[in-house]
Amino acid sequence: MLSSIPSPSSGSLNLGPLTLNAYGAMIAIGVIVAVTVGGRRLEARGGGTRDDMSAVAMWGVPAGVIGARIYHVITDWDRFSGNLGDAIKIWKGGLGIWGGIFLGTIVGVMVAKRRGILATEVLSAVAPGLAFAQAIGRWGNWFNQELFGRATTLPWALSVSDETAIKAGFEPGTTFHPTFLYESLLCAALGFWLIALDRRVPMRPGRLFAFYVAGYTAFRFFIEGLRIDPAHYAGGLRLNQWVSIVVFAGALAVIVAMRGAPAVREQDPPAPTD
Repeated sequence: MLSSIPSPSSGSLNLGPLTLNAYGAMIAIGVIVAVTVGGRRLEARGGGTRDDMSAVAMWGVPAGVIGARIYHVITDWDRFSGNLGDAIKIWKGGLGIWGGIFLGTIVGVMVAKRRGILATEVLSAVAPGLAFAQAIGRWGNWFNQELFGRATTLPWALSVSDETAIKAGFEPGTTFHPTFLYESLLCAALGFWLIALDRRVPMRPGRLFAFYVAGYTAFRFFIEGLRIDPAHYAGGLRLNQWVSIVVFAGALAVIVAMRGAPAVREQDPPAPTD
């Protein structure tokens, strides 16, 4: 039995003479996995090629990172209002998944349309990969010793440095819920479930992405409730819990609206534009 999960003493990864920021490395690995899984699934579905997925990712991923950072800065404005220079320091953590999905999806859809492939096919193909990417990316929070949950003495509790515990308002040696681990495991499970669901349940292109959104927001609501990092509250809930509720409701509405729709294209995709 574990007495606690230790935290890394450094937020860096040393690969011989090369030193990498661990948070950024986890994000990069997650992106590679998402693009690889998405590209293979897009080809298997007959909706496009791996090159198509790479082209979508080339623009969609940077847009997603920008959107995620903008969301974080806006929702944590008190931290950045006096020092706007910190707003660009992504390597120190601070990416809001909601902003990332929003802007990344918009840009990815635009690129897909320009390449003459159905955006809904791309969304269905990449949905499991996004869940896997989030499962990997959450380990960046472990390296940064951030976004952990309430104090606990469970065998799998997270141990952080004395400085981090004191900064969070607790005594040195206090252990916490490893919310990064909870979300990582649930995201991985969500990815495999989406793949199984796609194989067993015929559905219209795009509907699987709605299942991804609904699944993620469902468990994110509860994980968010465990976290103790500073946040805006309303009605006893954290801001991201309210966002989870709204986004979950929207995704559920899409799932219901597309229920029973044929798993075929309604029309041929538009011709690519130069």
